[in-house]
Amino acid sequence: MSNEEFEELFNAHFPSLRNYLYYRCGDPEVASDIAQESFMKLWEKKDRLEQSNTVGLLYKMSLDLWISRVRHEKVQKKYSAFVEDVEYRTPEDIVEYERLLRDYEQALVDMSDNHREVFLMSRHDALKYSEIADRLGISVKAVEKRMKNALAFLRSALDYEKRK
Repeated sequence: MSNEEFEELFNAHFPSLRNYLYYRCGDPEVASDIAQESFMKLWEKKDRLEQSNTVGLLYKMSLDLWISRVRHEKVQKKYSAFVEDVEYRTPEDIVEYERLLRDYEQALVDMSDNHREVFLMSRHDALKYSEIADRLGISVKAVEKRMKNALAFLRSALDYEKRK
């Protein structure tokens, strides 16, 4: 796909894609952001695309991005509820939380580079396994295995019974 073809695609489909997202999320700014991000992702893949399925892929990518954003917001709300609840915690709870946080950070340092990279891309950047595989140039199965090993490592490193 040439730059001119991409520009035509953008001009022809950006308003309808933004409206599609707006009906889903109800926020015009979020809809515009996700539509732009979808076109950016499409731009990154433009050399590998077939002209016939580009619009469908664009809508699928935008929906996936919106779903990822909603999931991320749920995690943020859950975390913020936990943080707001901290003022009602006992000093022992606060000390235990700080110890757990310190142990988590140390476990990330001790984790192998491959496992840490996949774990952080999945949990902190909210990327799908297929997106991680594309970025790292590995298979989805390799991402799954690295994630499994990273979670097992964290479970072992943060084992509550062991820390008592």
